[in-house]
Amino acid sequence: MVGRVAARQVDEENLEELLAVAVQEAAPEEVMPAVAGPPGWTTERQEAFRNWHRARRLGLAGPLREVTFAITHNGDIVGSGRLALRDSHDVLETGMWLGRSHRGRGIGTAALRILLDEAARAGARAVVADTKAHNTAALTALRRNGATLIASQDTDEIHADLMPKKIVPPSSTAENP
Repeated sequence: MVGRVAARQVDEENLEELLAVAVQEAAPEEVMPAVAGPPGWTTERQEAFRNWHRARRLGLAGPLREVTFAITHNGDIVGSGRLALRDSHDVLETGMWLGRSHRGRGIGTAALRILLDEAARAGARAVVADTKAHNTAALTALRRNGATLIASQDTDEIHADLMPKKIVPPSSTAENP
């Protein structure tokens, strides 16, 4: 059993805990866009991480058309997930990262299900994701959530098409018991 997995929108209350997990359990390039400078979790990179999440607080209706969630396992933040509007207003893109010690335990599969439920609440008819062929954890979570996977013939990129399965009333916290 995976335990209790939930997703809470990133806010000031959980941002520092999310950053601490990122610093302790992930490389910067796994969890955020590239930032110029020396490698590792520099002060500048940590501030860029904070600013990246703060800029998405207005959610799908905001100017960036994207929302980020802190993924929790049994109450502890273990990673982050996101949803972003694509060109069509009913297609969302999703992405996620988990700290190293939380990978391979089914948390990603459960968290993706929660993100798909959030997408359904937002009115999405489809969700897409992109990953690499070597990212077996992501591929497993995608398959277990019914994704159709399409491999690029020229690169190691994998594109996934997913369908939100249920539409439920909006809530401030999504959970997977």
